[in-house]
Amino acid sequence: MPAQNLLVELFVEELPPKALRKLGDAFGTQLLEQLRAQGLAGADAVLTPFASPRRLAAHVTSVLPQAADRPQSTKLMPVSVGLDADEQPTPALLKRLAALGADASAVPGLVRRVDGKAEALFLHSVLPGVTLAEGLQKALLEAIARLPIPKLMSYQLESGCELPGWTSVSFVRPAHGLVALHGAAVVPVQALGLQAGNSTHGHRFEAARSPVVIAHADAYAETLARDGAVIAGFDARRAEIERQLAAAAAQVGGGVRPIEDEALLDEVTALVERPNVLVCAFEEQFLDVPQECLILTMKANQKYFPLLDAEGRLTNRFLVVSNIRPEDPGAVVGGNERVVRPRLADAKFFYDQDRKRTLAARVDGLAKVVYHNKLGTQGQRVERVRAIARDIARRLGDEALVHDADVAATLAKADLLTDMVGEFPELQGIMGRYYARHDGLPEAVADAIEDHYRPRFAGDALPRGQAGVVVALADKLETLVGMFGIGNLPTGDKDPFALRRHALGVLRMLVERALPLDLPAIVAAAGEVFGDLLPDPAASNAQLLQFVYERLAGYLREGGYSAQEVDAVIAVRPAWGEFPRRLEAARAFAALAEAPAIAAANKRIANILKKAPEADAHVSAVLLAEPAERALHAAMAQVVPQSDALFEAGDYTGALRALAVLREPVDAFFDGVMVNAEQADVRLNRLGLLKSLHGAMNRVADLARLAA
Repeated sequence: MPAQNLLVELFVEELPPKALRKLGDAFGTQLLEQLRAQGLAGADAVLTPFASPRRLAAHVTSVLPQAADRPQSTKLMPVSVGLDADEQPTPALLKRLAALGADASAVPGLVRRVDGKAEALFLHSVLPGVTLAEGLQKALLEAIARLPIPKLMSYQLESGCELPGWTSVSFVRPAHGLVALHGAAVVPVQALGLQAGNSTHGHRFEAARSPVVIAHADAYAETLARDGAVIAGFDARRAEIERQLAAAAAQVGGGVRPIEDEALLDEVTALVERPNVLVCAFEEQFLDVPQECLILTMKANQKYFPLLDAEGRLTNRFLVVSNIRPEDPGAVVGGNERVVRPRLADAKFFYDQDRKRTLAARVDGLAKVVYHNKLGTQGQRVERVRAIARDIARRLGDEALVHDADVAATLAKADLLTDMVGEFPELQGIMGRYYARHDGLPEAVADAIEDHYRPRFAGDALPRGQAGVVVALADKLETLVGMFGIGNLPTGDKDPFALRRHALGVLRMLVERALPLDLPAIVAAAGEVFGDLLPDPAASNAQLLQFVYERLAGYLREGGYSAQEVDAVIAVRPAWGEFPRRLEAARAFAALAEAPAIAAANKRIANILKKAPEADAHVSAVLLAEPAERALHAAMAQVVPQSDALFEAGDYTGALRALAVLREPVDAFFDGVMVNAEQADVRLNRLGLLKSLHGAMNRVADLARLAA
């Protein structure tokens, strides 16, 4: 029989929305992998996964009804054990053949082959290919077992088992139907107490008929949409929601647009099977509340899409993705407007109540909030952050910056004690800025209170002002130094204190803001503010610096630079703001034809100088005896000043390009000059020449690290 397309569907109760997409993709991928492993699907088989709130399904093209037969060679035993002196089978061989379903008649067909140091007997046979029913049964059970289920649910089977009402199975949600079609034929498989058929169920309320009969594997999505009022494909349903959101916003007019939130869009896609976007509104008085509060409560609690105007300000309109399409949507619109009103009223109440106390009045309360049992309270932590911030501010600016940073650091955590942040922890920092402005604090301080959490994630914006950068650095360094100091290090994929993110945030601020800070110095200063809380701050700080520089390499590689280019620049420890230009210079140099030879020579010079610590960069022209060393010295006298001038002007690419002409005299030097001459003054002079060359070549980057 020819290959046909296969469809498998599990019909279940409502699946966890945040895990739906992953479950759908994993179900289809595992099913296809198992079919391929058994020879039922080829490498060209195409998978189409489906996932809706009440189903996981997969469509696989070109699935065989039976896998091809395959030859098998089974090692039996050494010849000396299987055959006696007369070449007759021994009882041990006959017993082994019987275990494999063969008898003495198979002995003449056995194959002798050297296996290791001895000759062994092998039985060649042909294994019949697995049938689709057998293979799909195994594949289905494996796919179910390997699903990334957040939490299993145990439930009792009502039929199809020995003890209805008592037999338990475990799955992400109770399963009520199983479809398995190969073309138009049902594949007799079973799982979770269900027998496969060709019927499923559509929308709970709007299906044209129930059950929905799937006539052919290729008609699955079309039949569900027509008879079941369900868009089965996750991506198709998501695209339809996006289309309707844009259309609804255009209908409202005025240039409004729905808020962009990929996670919310995915979650809503996982909540509906027949999306219908409706426009709703709330009272304009709620717009007096900071829009971040209103947006968060609508998104997190109600799964609504707030509408923003052309300037990004929140309007009093929002979009609801309904799962039904009534002729008169008024009841649905009115119900959602009625539901959101208490949520917004709560937000307004929290905002009004919080503004009755200043942030400064809340600071003392942080002494009652535990930060970490080994590092004290949030109040103690605030004092440490203040000390670190003052130290960094003095290194960067004047007393005005020190004052702003100190005030911001003092108040940065005070909003943790507000009702709004207590209800919505995601708003920490954001609400601190609003309350700081309400308290009459300078804009730089208010911005710093919000921005000290930045960058919160990869690609997030950095703090807006210098005070914000200072407090953000202080906050992250306090966390890093403290956690490393007490041994709370990230392991594998576990990083409960987000230390990798904090380290990357520190590096981004140092590099992208070109801060003239000595990282080991500020880390050491941060360690001192902990007093006796850290057992061995010197050791833990050294461990932290290694950790940070490892993150630096990864951060720079994400910019598209090679590992060799990154290592070459990091090795010379340039100022933070110079990393981008030096990396570009290293990349440009590596592209030159002369680069490999110069990098290799530089590596050779470095190895020679390691063994000659007594060498200095002094060169006496009188002691230059060989033509090759005189030629190199003359070339350096001409080229190195040009390269140095370009380096001092900040043209790092030009500085390295200028050195490219030294390739030939360097090669000639190593071909014609014995560095370790017997005469001590000649040897030291040649080492001095190499040390001068090494210093000139490695001002921008350690070129030896560019060697292959």
